[in-house]
Amino acid sequence: MSRELHDLDAHDQAELLRRREITSSELVRHHLDRIDAEEFGAFVTVTPDAAIEQATRADRLLERGDAPPFCGVPTAIKDLTATAGTRTTLGSRLLGEDVPEEDAHVVTRVQEAGFVSLGKTNTPEFGLSSFTDNDLVGPTVTPWDTTRNAGGSSGGAAAAVSARLLPVALGSDGGGSIRIPASSCGIFGLKPSRGLISAGPLGVQWNGLASDGALTRTVRDAAALLDVLAGPMPGDSRISAAPSTPFREQASRDPGPLRVARWSRPYLDFAASSPESIAAWERASELLAAAGHEIVDIDNPWAPELEAQFNVVWSAGMAAAPIPPEAEGLLRPTTRYWRERGGRASAPELAAAMGFLELTTRATLAQLAEFDLFLTPTLALPPQPTDWFTSPEDPLEIHRRELLFTPFTALMNMSGQPAASLPVYATEPSAQAPSLPIGAMLAAHPGSDGLLLAVCAQLEDAFLTTPPER
Repeated sequence: MSRELHDLDAHDQAELLRRREITSSELVRHHLDRIDAEEFGAFVTVTPDAAIEQATRADRLLERGDAPPFCGVPTAIKDLTATAGTRTTLGSRLLGEDVPEEDAHVVTRVQEAGFVSLGKTNTPEFGLSSFTDNDLVGPTVTPWDTTRNAGGSSGGAAAAVSARLLPVALGSDGGGSIRIPASSCGIFGLKPSRGLISAGPLGVQWNGLASDGALTRTVRDAAALLDVLAGPMPGDSRISAAPSTPFREQASRDPGPLRVARWSRPYLDFAASSPESIAAWERASELLAAAGHEIVDIDNPWAPELEAQFNVVWSAGMAAAPIPPEAEGLLRPTTRYWRERGGRASAPELAAAMGFLELTTRATLAQLAEFDLFLTPTLALPPQPTDWFTSPEDPLEIHRRELLFTPFTALMNMSGQPAASLPVYATEPSAQAPSLPIGAMLAAHPGSDGLLLAVCAQLEDAFLTTPPER
């Protein structure tokens, strides 16, 4: 074998298992050994005994030739996602020993596809931050530079995939939480269209902002994981039907020439894209043009008023969490800030904010109907040290710094669009800093996930970047 086991993507690992060139037990132990030595803060909980038991069952299925497509391939679940029998902390001391009785629907789908979970990946408290840090295990750092945060809120998942602890990982994204750490860790991250993946049985999609999705090193793995996850469960009210043609097949098609609108100026006047972010954006533009697509410069089409209304909706969700008053002291200051802010909003204000988001994004997308895709930087800044986010004592200043870091991603959650962060660029190393990954964000109209994946796959050989070996 020319590459190490951990360098292979999920497809290649699955193929080795099907050919019986390796057993799932061997593959899982190999990755558990790497996790045991990891220095990135990627995991909250590791489940070696359960993983070996699952791998043993997978080997029996593989031996019989009666195995699902990714039978025996390692993965992990973000610690915001409920896993029956395995603690799910939501990154909070408040839930440090909470063990759900029921799996999230996406966990069931992952298990049905044959994946073996090795544990729960790190996340900030309740997934509220664009950086990953909590009072349980501390921060997650990018494998490219362990002095800098991996981004959030799926930071543990992204770091684990980037560091070759896993070939793929499950994440979730309510304001950029897949794409932000994908950019910071130099991997591919996909947030699907609204309603494509069920939040059931216990999750709710009342505001339509969040979706589960994939953190991978290859586009084909992301497309295949979307095939695994897509589809409703009984009782879902927000449904975007999965296509009749699998996403994995759509990703392998030639998308033909498309029109791509691009802009690099944030919609918030106090934020600005760094030279590194502009360089990644320009590199993605060059790749798209070389593939035959028409690139059109436009002004940022999004209304800055969206930010304030998004914050009403975002904070209301945290204010509604059933946390008893005597437990408030276990929460981080920023979590208490969002709870207090959300508690100030009245029901009419929340209804007005949700209406504003829907009407404004619908009108904007209608004005952009002549374009097929949209290109921006993923982040306005390179990966930052954890202290840059956490050192201010004022939660409002922490929030301002997060907006300086990521003023692009949440718009795609407001609009329900599919969006991906592509690892198109890495800075040159210097005496002051090693090479850092910088992503570019490509988005499509709602429901055009297959088209987005096809273009990402078309560019993959050109944009693929590789983190340093550890």
